[in-house]
Amino acid sequence: MLAQEFIRHKRDHGTHDAGRIDEFIDGITSGEVADAQIAAWAMAVFLNGLNLDECVALTRAMTHSGMCLEWRVDGPVVDKHSTGGVGDTVSLMLAPMIAACGGFVPMISGRGLGHTGGTYDKLESIPGYRAAPTITEFRKVVERVGCSIIGQTADLAPADKRLYAIRDVTSTVESIPMITASILSKKLAEGLGTLVMDVKVGRGAFMERDEDAVELAHSIARVATEAGTPTVAVLTDMDQPLGSVAGNALEIVYAIDYLTDGGATGTRRESRMDEVVMALGVEMLTGGKLAASPSEARVMLLKTLDSGTAAERFAKMVRSMGGPADLVTDPWKHLERAPITVDVTAERAGFVGHIDTRHIGLAVGVLGGGRSRPQDSIDHTVGITSLAAVGEQVDANQRLATIHARTNETADRVGTMIRSAYSIHPEPPTPRLTVRQRVTSSGAAEVPTEIPTI
Repeated sequence: MLAQEFIRHKRDHGTHDAGRIDEFIDGITSGEVADAQIAAWAMAVFLNGLNLDECVALTRAMTHSGMCLEWRVDGPVVDKHSTGGVGDTVSLMLAPMIAACGGFVPMISGRGLGHTGGTYDKLESIPGYRAAPTITEFRKVVERVGCSIIGQTADLAPADKRLYAIRDVTSTVESIPMITASILSKKLAEGLGTLVMDVKVGRGAFMERDEDAVELAHSIARVATEAGTPTVAVLTDMDQPLGSVAGNALEIVYAIDYLTDGGATGTRRESRMDEVVMALGVEMLTGGKLAASPSEARVMLLKTLDSGTAAERFAKMVRSMGGPADLVTDPWKHLERAPITVDVTAERAGFVGHIDTRHIGLAVGVLGGGRSRPQDSIDHTVGITSLAAVGEQVDANQRLATIHARTNETADRVGTMIRSAYSIHPEPPTPRLTVRQRVTSSGAAEVPTEIPTI
């Protein structure tokens, strides 16, 4: 194909047919299409958009640019994906919970970038854990354990990897159709029967405005469903960190605490985290036909926690992926700790009115626990714990957070960042919903959950 004609067609507000999109994506994968041509087309799409048929065709083409997994398992293959946030540890708990209910979860996770954390990085803090196994090993663990969480491999959706890298340096990332195709190409290559999207919205999210998050959620749900994978999107709040912990090894321990109700450090399940885990888990179980109703799904999820079967699945997954067999029972025996801990205290009494969540995520990066470029190395030990939540009443000099750092200098710098991220008000703020909306491909009004639908 003549790539320049393909680019000109979109530049001039034309509509691509599926065959031409297939040819262009084949050219991206093979290297026939040059970086400059990919960049020009991405800008044309950024400015002129793609319609539903084009976005479905693009998603399918990128999905089939590499290997597509097939499964022979006795149960539904389901997954969830988050658009990224601060203190978002949901995947680490939810995958083994769904596996304990009879589902199979082949979860491909990403690295953190900018102010958001990545599940891949958290897993790499576990000594021995192979977060980049072969597809054969990944498949065997999913079939044997019921879940496995790894990073993206070169075998799955390679066209997306090249296209995203060029979008990242050409200011064309913020395109709903291309975001949709990028996310879904990797997920649909997993061979899923159903997908649940967690679209974060708020100060710490990629989409800060509700209307932008709704647009993305609708796009993902509709395109994925049209492409053959029934999908529901749930909008969840990121106007504050989801959990009270941010940092890689620290979030591993937080997840273990959740699965064991404080068995690792005594930190009990927190309500905001629990609400999101349960909302997404209900969608996965009902979408996968493992539960007939949301109430039945919730009972099943709670049973995996109360019985310890979810914690057992997590331990088995870690062991099967090369990690320590006793990580769940004694995590700090294996995980490295940062040498310095410093409390950040409130300057006056009042209520936490709001939190600049993005600054909390950036603070983890300053400590060394995040990256600004994909190739940056990170320190898995550092982070922040005991983050006070919005609405919490604090006294003057009461702890707002605890910093885990390598040096006193970085701890001091991050302490200033955390104080500036917190606003203390004389009156408690109006409560906000943690799970804001449920978005389907059709926008149906009747849903089997107790959250609003659009």
